[in-house]
Amino acid sequence: MRGPASGSTHGADRGPATVARLPRRPVLADDVHEAVKTLIMDHSIEPGARVSIDGLARQLRVSPTPVREALARLESAELVVKEPLRGYRTTALLTLPQLDDLYAFRLLIEPWAAGRAAERADPAGRERLAAEMNSCDAPDSDSYDAYKALAAHDTRFHLLVAELAGSDQVRQAFERTHCHLHIFRLYYDRGIGPKTLAEHRRVTAAILAGDAAAAERAMREHLELAYHERLRPLYRERAIEGGQP
Repeated sequence: MRGPASGSTHGADRGPATVARLPRRPVLADDVHEAVKTLIMDHSIEPGARVSIDGLARQLRVSPTPVREALARLESAELVVKEPLRGYRTTALLTLPQLDDLYAFRLLIEPWAAGRAAERADPAGRERLAAEMNSCDAPDSDSYDAYKALAAHDTRFHLLVAELAGSDQVRQAFERTHCHLHIFRLYYDRGIGPKTLAEHRRVTAAILAGDAAAAERAMREHLELAYHERLRPLYRERAIEGGQP
């Protein structure tokens, strides 16, 4: 398991960016957005680094305009920040206090949402949840290009559970955290894909069975495993590697 990337370590951990240039064809704004996001998620643009609009435009073989549009979208997801008179830079990785705070929030609302979804979901909602679980396979490599399908599924799954709970406030509050982007930016390897999907299947099975207590328990276990076994230990490993106590 690798620790949060910082400095020059990302190249050895994740390899070169999977996105270097976009093909010579009419390029959609979404293509540029996804290309820049991949560079950030793979740490080819390091956390906290300045982002050159002109440099990205040259690399992707596009004009600066779609790059600016992409960065504006990424700012809303808190992957970049725009500083007055200085331009854009990527945001830092989650700190340990930020991770702790994020999971305290998630553990308050998501088990409750899973239980409510088991009680309230109608047949159409249950069908949507089952279809979502069938929409994603485990990634076959450790790059964001391979993992982005799982990251997208992870986001859709948790948002759908919140939606099926029947609370717009809970769904919107969860959506505003952009937590899955920031968690996958912090860490991923092939081992977590099957584990995450297996845990999602347990939550789904309980909701489809209408078992509120089991759904709440399965969601809590999923979040606690991710937090205690897959994410929080990264910070201890980083401290040890850095020679800190």
